Amino acid sequence: MGTTTRISSCACGRVRCEAIGEPILSAVCYCADCQEGGRRIEALPNAAPVCDRDGGTPYLTYRDDRFRCVSGADLLQDHRLKPNSSTRRVVASCCNSGMFVKFDPGFWVSTYRLRYGGDLPPIEMRTQIRRRKSEEELPTDAPSYRGFPLKLFLRLAAARIAMLTGH
Repeated sequence: MGTTTRISSCACGRVRCEAIGEPILSAVCYCADCQEGGRRIEALPNAAPVCDRDGGTPYLTYRDDRFRCVSGADLLQDHRLKPNSSTRRVVASCCNSGMFVKFDPGFWVSTYRLRYGGDLPPIEMRTQIRRRKSEEELPTDAPSYRGFPLKLFLRLAAARIAMLTGH
C-alpha cells in the first residue's frame, strides 16, 4: 500500500501543489473570515470558486512538511483580510485561483478542496455553523459544530506531535 499523493492545481494549470499522505482533516468552515476570504477571492477577475454553494469553505488540511508547491511558486500571491493578519490566503495570480490558506506561525496549511481532482476523502466535519448565512438546508454528510470543536484541536495536536517525532 503506497502513500497517497494529491495534486492541486490552479484553473489554468500553471500552479501545481503536492500534498503527501492523508490530510489532518477534511472539513468545511463557515467562520466569518473564511466566508469573507472566499468572497474576496471569488470577486477577483475570472476567479475559480473556493466556496460551496452554501457559503462554506471546504478544505483539506495538511502538515507543512507534507505540502509544497511543485510548479508556479513565483505566481503565488498572498491576500490578507487585514494588513497585519497572521492568516494568508494564497492565490495563483495567473488565473486568480485560491490555492491554500496559511496561518502563521501554524504548522499546517488548509488547502482549498475545490482545487483538487479525483478521489478525495469525505468531509469529516462542518465548523462555525453559527456564522453560516445560507438559507439552504445544512448538509448532513458530517457532524456540524457551532464553533471549533475540541476534536479539531486534538487532530492538530496529534499532527504536531507526529511532526516532532518524525512520523
